[in-house]
This record gives sequence, structure tokens and C-alpha cells, in this order.
Amino acid sequence: MTKQARLDPLVHKAIHEGQVIPAHPLALTAQRKLDERRQRALTRYYLAAGAGGVAVGVHTTQFGIRDSQHGLLRPVLELAAETVREHETAHGNRVIRVAGICGDTKQAVAEATLACELGYDLGLLSLAALPSATDAELLAHAEAIGEVMPLFGFYLQPAVGGRELSRDFWRRFASLPSAVAIKIAPFDRYKTLDVVLAVAEAGRAGEVALYTGNDDNILHDLLTVYHFDVGGTDCRQRMVGGLLGHWAVWTQAAVALFEEIQSIAAAVPKALMSRAAAVTDANAAIFDAANHFRGCIAGINEVLRRQGFLEGNWCLDPAEGLSPGQLEEIDRVITAYPDLTDDAFVAQNLDDWLK
Repeated sequence: MTKQARLDPLVHKAIHEGQVIPAHPLALTAQRKLDERRQRALTRYYLAAGAGGVAVGVHTTQFGIRDSQHGLLRPVLELAAETVREHETAHGNRVIRVAGICGDTKQAVAEATLACELGYDLGLLSLAALPSATDAELLAHAEAIGEVMPLFGFYLQPAVGGRELSRDFWRRFASLPSAVAIKIAPFDRYKTLDVVLAVAEAGRAGEVALYTGNDDNILHDLLTVYHFDVGGTDCRQRMVGGLLGHWAVWTQAAVALFEEIQSIAAAVPKALMSRAAAVTDANAAIFDAANHFRGCIAGINEVLRRQGFLEGNWCLDPAEGLSPGQLEEIDRVITAYPDLTDDAFVAQNLDDWLK
């Protein structure tokens, strides 16, 4: 049986309740050396502003802290951990400590071991160093880290070094016992939806906490209730918090806004927000977002074929057609969201229109 790192129950409760977690920057002197005084000040600022945790050694901290010429990974992690402990002693609250985990499996296990030694709770697992690895290899990598510390999955946008990850990967990642949370940060509505749906399909809705990392769409993410029918089960999910570089600035205002969102969440028209996600899901199937939109025209034609407008989904180019799996995805969204279709209206009038 695979070993699994255990999480402090207080941290588990807090992470699922939802928190503001700033992605911690790096304070440097003019000589580009670590400015310990200002680095501590940043941590103190975030905690005084009401953040429920800090994420250190992540993209915003600069991945270069790991380079041998700088040698800053341990000092930066250590400094933040010490400052957090001082705050906890003074205020009596438990702060969530998230450490960025990077590199190949050997490096990542070493970083996770270091983070645990310094008192970090969760490892934010970047997969950027494994651009050619298969899903099976990525999952084996994640399992190895999960034996050292609980996992905070991370969908990092490709523009800053991340890689595209399939819905199947996230379904299998969410099934890992060590997966506690996922930061969803592809800066892409289709890929964001992939992760949320994957967690539902894995049967881990409510067990794996979803955090927005989409700095371009923070409020929409936090207000949306995702509603799926998974194997006949009504499954609702929402992003409970955020782990964001954007929250590394103006943090007190971000905490106030987050608290306002939490207070009004029950009053937000859930059906309308869920429908927004449903429209994106349906569009992803028809437009073939999973395959870089190669089958988008054929996908439109396929829906029109089903309604009787077209005899087939053919395109001028014989090589242009539905992508593998696209037909099944169209089947799925039509079944899942019948209220988005106008099939009855078309059926009533099609004969007249075809005269």
C-alpha cells in the first residue's frame, strides 16, 4: 500500500473552508541579494492583512531561487516559516504554509523533504520540469511526492512555463489519496472547467479543495457554482479560495473582498452562475477545445446534422472532421444540458424552413 503523508486536521479544515493565500514575492537588495528585513516584512504584512496562509518558493517567489548560483530556496522557506511561527505564537491562530515543489522526482522529493523539515503543510506541485512526461509518469511523480507531504496540485499556465494537462490526468490526480487541493491557474476557461469536472468525475467533489489561480478571472471563479450530473449524481462544486500572485499586493483589500464574497455566496443566483459554466462546457465540446479547436467547424456541423439541417458534418477539406472523442463529448453535453438546446423549436419548424 502506498504511504501517504498526513495533514494537520486544523489545516485540512481551513483549506476546505477557503482562504486568501498570497503567492509570496522575493525581496532583494540592489545587489540582487536576499533582503531578509523586507522579506520578513512582506510575510508580516500578509498575515496582518488577514491572509489564511502563504505560499513560498512558488512562481511569484521566482523559481531561480533554486539555482546553485543563488542558493536561496532553504533561506527563503526558512525565513517565512520562522515569521509565520512568530505570528502564530503572538495571535494563537494556525496559518497554512504552502511550499512550491519543482524539478524532476529526485529534486522534488528533496524539496518536499526540506519543506516538511521546516514545518510546511502542503506542497504546491509544479510539473513544468517534466514537459515530455506521460500522464502515467506525471502521476508516479506526484505519488512519490505525496509520500513525503500532502499535495496541492497546480495547473500552471503554459505562458510562464507550465504545460497542458488533460482532463483525464486531473481525474487521476484527484483520485490520489495525497491530493488535498488544486490551484487552477491555466488562464483558460476551458482548461479551468476540465479540472473542476475531473474532480467531480473522480468522486472527490468536496474532498479536494479547489483554489483559483486565474488572476485574470478571480471573482468569476469564486462566485461560480459548477453543477454537473456525474453518473446520475447531482454534483455541485465551487472554488473555495485563491492562491494568487495578484493577492501578493493590496492584500488587506483582497481579504475584505473575499470575506464579502463568502458572506453573499448564498444570495448569488446559483442557477445563472452554473449555467455560465455549462455554456463553457458545451462550447468546449462543440468547438473541440481539447484538441486546439481542430474540430470546431465539424462540431458545429454535427449539432446541425442532429437537428436535421445538414445531412452530414462534412467540411470542404476531407482531412477536417471531428477529433477522436469529440463525438462522445457532444453526446455528453447534450445529455447534461438539455436546457441549452432548442431542439423542440427546430423540430416544430424545420419542414417549413426546408421548403
